[in-house]
Amino acid sequence: MKEPRLVEIEDAQRVIFVGDTHGDLEASRKVVRDYLKPGNVLIFLGDYVDRGFFSKENLDFLLKTKVDNPSQIYLLQGNHEGHRILELSPADFWEGLDSKSYNLYASIVEKFSLVAVTKDIIALHGVLPDVENLEEISQIELGSEKWEQITWGDFTEREGEQLAFISAGRPLFGRNWFLRIMNKLDKKVLIRSHQPRAPQFMFNNKCLTIFTSSAYGRERTIAIADLNKPLKDARDLEIKVI
Repeated sequence: MKEPRLVEIEDAQRVIFVGDTHGDLEASRKVVRDYLKPGNVLIFLGDYVDRGFFSKENLDFLLKTKVDNPSQIYLLQGNHEGHRILELSPADFWEGLDSKSYNLYASIVEKFSLVAVTKDIIALHGVLPDVENLEEISQIELGSEKWEQITWGDFTEREGEQLAFISAGRPLFGRNWFLRIMNKLDKKVLIRSHQPRAPQFMFNNKCLTIFTSSAYGRERTIAIADLNKPLKDARDLEIKVI
């Protein structure tokens, strides 16, 4: 509850990035079992509930793992953590809770951080927010336009900045938006999830989209960054199927 909107990882040898898990408890357990080791930090990119069969169990497991290993696992916020703020579908987890449980879980996940950075990498759920520097991320308010960019935004390789809304709550951003903000933040690679139909690599391999849930019918992938090795683009990361 005390963690900032922006998480800065400085004392790690490897950082393991995990995409949407969406009720895939087996995926979360496998990642924790295989990678929660000395020198490693795990970054989960949001969307822990809905779509899958074990939403509550998945979220409870990750929360307990976070409590037990506070400096080795970080849970970022996705759009499915913002059910009280912006309507979403499917929302089987949220719609199945009684009022007391709903308010409890919502009050917890709404405190999750929004962005993580380490060396040349920035990681979040959807799209880069329109900020001038990293410090601005710490001031982003729940439900604001910049929050919506981070949790709901989609990318396309098309030229342009903010292009359109694909549907309610899904703003679409182009190549110029990506390049402009990455240049301001002085990062080489963005790691994200959220957008099932996005190419795995975009923007000359500077943007990587991963998923770690069986709910999408595609391979469950994670990305591993060895912070002791130089990084030019996202293809220098280790992409593993779990």
